[in-house]
Amino acid sequence: MRRSSRYRVAAYTLPILVMTFLFPVLAGMSPASAGEITDMTGRKVVVPDTINRVFAVSPPGTYLLYALDPSVIIGLNFPLWESEKRYTAKSYQTLPVIGGMVGQGRNINQEVLLAAKPDVIVIWAGRVSAVTRNYEEMFARMKIPWFNVCLDTIDDYPEAILFVGRLLGRKERAAELHGYAVCSLNQVKTSVAGIPEASRPKVYYAQGMDGLCTDPAGSMHTELIEFCGGVNVHRKQSRDNYGYGMDKVTLEQVMLYDPDAILIKEKAFYAEVFSDPRWRRIKAVREKRCFLIPHGPFNWFDRPPSFMRLLGAKWLMSILHPERFPIDMMGETKLFYRLFLGVDLSDKEAKELLGE
Repeated sequence: MRRSSRYRVAAYTLPILVMTFLFPVLAGMSPASAGEITDMTGRKVVVPDTINRVFAVSPPGTYLLYALDPSVIIGLNFPLWESEKRYTAKSYQTLPVIGGMVGQGRNINQEVLLAAKPDVIVIWAGRVSAVTRNYEEMFARMKIPWFNVCLDTIDDYPEAILFVGRLLGRKERAAELHGYAVCSLNQVKTSVAGIPEASRPKVYYAQGMDGLCTDPAGSMHTELIEFCGGVNVHRKQSRDNYGYGMDKVTLEQVMLYDPDAILIKEKAFYAEVFSDPRWRRIKAVREKRCFLIPHGPFNWFDRPPSFMRLLGAKWLMSILHPERFPIDMMGETKLFYRLFLGVDLSDKEAKELLGE
């Protein structure tokens, strides 16, 4: 693995039509007055003319900042896993842990946040709750400007990339990432549009060391299943559709679901599922249609959701609908990591990420 120059021209070539449309949009996003912006929820915020130090209160925002410019990030939401360290910059790995809305009881450490001297703070707009409002009040007392970014669905990402890129003064960088995002989403949507409902595979999302935790259809955690032309077999509403908590199911219930494919989050469960006689009663296991979700530096599918879903959607299409979505996933993975993460993967590293 070699680390690319963060801002070198990407291998991904944007269609002329996209670029012709894009730059007028970027130019038209100038603040209404010096230092004033309108965030993605319509809220007007006065921010510094130059922004170099940013804290995001949740991982989706932090990861988006990383893709645009990791040098502006002043703190982490939680300690990094080893898998995150392998493909991220050393400077990112040594940042202080400030906390945030991460569903692990890790609140913001106000002392560490103040010491880090943020210019602005990013709030994930979709996670409106008493906790969010408390944070907003806290930032107001600290006199730190904050703004909302919408990252609830994969379709939010193109606009979010442009908005945050403009705010950071990284318009050209944002244009590159936006072009990839728009083209990728359109490719998937076009392929899925022609799939009859009866031909859409049933999918179970297995989480936990025993594979018996999952999230329901309609949850942001399982968005890619439906987006990629699958049917989430678990329909029960979880207690928190935005991300705090999963549904616990029984193996008998999974047997009744009898999914065509199983997406697996934990390596330990994936290592055992094919040899477990109980799980072998399920068609997806017998037919070896169980897939370990790629992870590194961030999960491609979920927990936390991030821009990595742009690549995860192509990976999922390649396993659910290979005949409709032929793609060289090794080449695509190398391209994506170079563009979004500034990392040049070797063939071996790309294959490892893909579980090959």
